[in-house]
Amino acid sequence: MQALCNYKLTIAYDGTRYYGWERQPDRDMTIQGKLEAVFSRLCGERIEVTGSGRTDAGVHARAQVANVRMNTELTLRDYCNRYLPEDIAVNDVRIASDRFHARYNALGKTYRYTCILPPDKPVFDRRFVTVLEETPDVDAMRTAAGYLIGTHDFKSFCGNTHMKKSTVRSLDTIRLDENGRRLQIYYHGNGFMQNMVRIMTGTLLEVGYGHIPPEEVRDILTGCDRSLAGPTAPPTGLCLMKVDY
Repeated sequence: MQALCNYKLTIAYDGTRYYGWERQPDRDMTIQGKLEAVFSRLCGERIEVTGSGRTDAGVHARAQVANVRMNTELTLRDYCNRYLPEDIAVNDVRIASDRFHARYNALGKTYRYTCILPPDKPVFDRRFVTVLEETPDVDAMRTAAGYLIGTHDFKSFCGNTHMKKSTVRSLDTIRLDENGRRLQIYYHGNGFMQNMVRIMTGTLLEVGYGHIPPEEVRDILTGCDRSLAGPTAPPTGLCLMKVDY
């Protein structure tokens, strides 16, 4: 009999039509749910997939990581990509140690938020970018981003206002790259809470628009109050790029 293996999966998905990563009892369209349906069909029993973390509804991933325990003699990657929807792909499958856990062993993550500056109107990649209504002051955004670097209580940037667990996180990188009419913001840290990257992005854009002075971001951070921060940026521009182990 084939031994039970712990597989490490690297997964890409276009999150446009999904209600996020996490399986939901009343919604079929989740990334975790689709993966588990394929694996359960393969094994003839209920299979659970553990992701490195949850992505919100409409958010994309180039390299989400998950692990799954199962017995199979088939080429797992080929089987998955044959039966998964066209907007989900398993790009790498490796046998991991028995103790590997996609969420608990993750050391850090990189997210990228992509904006298109006016007056450009993207057509072919419109599902993966956020089109801005005005051009922000990127230098002011960089100054504001500096206040977010380090280990802080990011409660002001958490979408779950009733969160009981610690809201302390460490951010070591926020990089703003300009390429023509495209602005991309890269975030790297040891973990991110619900809507955290999108709220930070919405706040930095408010700084760029001149609605919030850059130095006020420091007060927003220390205030530990979601109402002090800017709006939650749309999910379309956000993509999970990498998970560190």
